[in-house]
Amino acid sequence: MLGVAILALFVNVLTALLGALTLLLYVFVYTPAKRSTSLCTIIGAVPGAIPPVMGFTAVQGTISPQALSLFAILFFWQMPHFLAIAILYRDDYARGGFKMLPVVDHGMAMTGRQIILYSLSLVTISLMPALLNMAGVVYFAAALLLGIAFSGFAFVCARSKTRPDARQLFLASIVYLPALLAALMLDKL
Repeated sequence: MLGVAILALFVNVLTALLGALTLLLYVFVYTPAKRSTSLCTIIGAVPGAIPPVMGFTAVQGTISPQALSLFAILFFWQMPHFLAIAILYRDDYARGGFKMLPVVDHGMAMTGRQIILYSLSLVTISLMPALLNMAGVVYFAAALLLGIAFSGFAFVCARSKTRPDARQLFLASIVYLPALLAALMLDKL
């Protein structure tokens, strides 16, 4: 709560409200949802994607299409990333009473479809910064190539649903996001 107050006093009220929303969604919606619904990953992706919007509102004082494009990138990236983790730790989540999708989706057919859906959506969404003039052709090409490569890992994991392929998707996800954001920064140099 101190952080929210600092944002309100030294940045702006909109950024503070987004910080409060992130905190409230994470603590009071996402955290309890893990024990009650397999939609918890989707719910948790919302507060997980708000921080870059806060960065934009801190500078611009408004929620712009550019801010929303970064929100969408983080939202769609989180789904295959966390579904891969949920496959890796499926048994642990089940023992803990967490209703992650791979836990309740016994054959993991829906899990596989969602991994593919979100990774393919991410390819398209990741091109938005170039279309919104936040970046140019270098970023566009990098985003397209990174998205295709990431989707390749997603397709393999979705098909096999095995821990080794889930681990590969997870590792690809932690390379993909920093590489994409680095391309966004480097395109501006």
